[in-house]
Amino acid sequence: MTIPRRDFETPDGLAAALAEAVADKLRAGLAARGTACLALSGGRTPARFFAALARQELDWSKVSVTLVDERWVQVDSPRSNEALLRRGLLQGPAAAARVVSLVTSDAGPEEGLREVTARIAALPLPFDAVVLGMGADGHTASFFPGGDRLAEAVDPAGSALVLPQRAPGAEEARITLTLPLIAAARSAYLHIEGAEKAAVLETALQGGPLTDMPVRAVLRHPGLPLEIYWCP
Repeated sequence: MTIPRRDFETPDGLAAALAEAVADKLRAGLAARGTACLALSGGRTPARFFAALARQELDWSKVSVTLVDERWVQVDSPRSNEALLRRGLLQGPAAAARVVSLVTSDAGPEEGLREVTARIAALPLPFDAVVLGMGADGHTASFFPGGDRLAEAVDPAGSALVLPQRAPGAEEARITLTLPLIAAARSAYLHIEGAEKAAVLETALQGGPLTDMPVRAVLRHPGLPLEIYWCP
């Protein structure tokens, strides 16, 4: 299976094109159903994309936004992806969007799982768009090599919407959307930047165990409408 890939000369060019593509999916959802929902990834890479998406014209008051995964930290932590999302995306008209948090006040993701599951189940699923990232270790979402619940999270026949995840490569406990929920999205994008990530992607696209590079769970899923966006 060949995955469509778009290469850009600059991060700004990628951010603008990806923002337009995602906004188009949200507009289609709003036109068809009156609501739309979106799952985004955190980290350093999507900052320009968040800013470009915030400038898109659409009825943000009818858009629900959540994260693909999150560190189990509170929103006032410098490690919080939700805090990055709120600072980067909720600007201007986009501030009217509803953010659905993946974290509760519970001590850990295992204790908060029931509440987070209920929040995600209440969204107008499936997602109109999911934007994924990828780490240098080949993880995406919180599908980490050596994750304690990796097999359950990437089981294409699994019934869970979200799961806790603890892994040697993750500093904190995590909570993540599962592969079936991601794969059910109406559109999905893998956003990567830099030569190192391009090399990791090329390796992941080759044969090899999914457990070594869990991004393969996404790349190999036959039903996921995935596109790759890359720039140097």
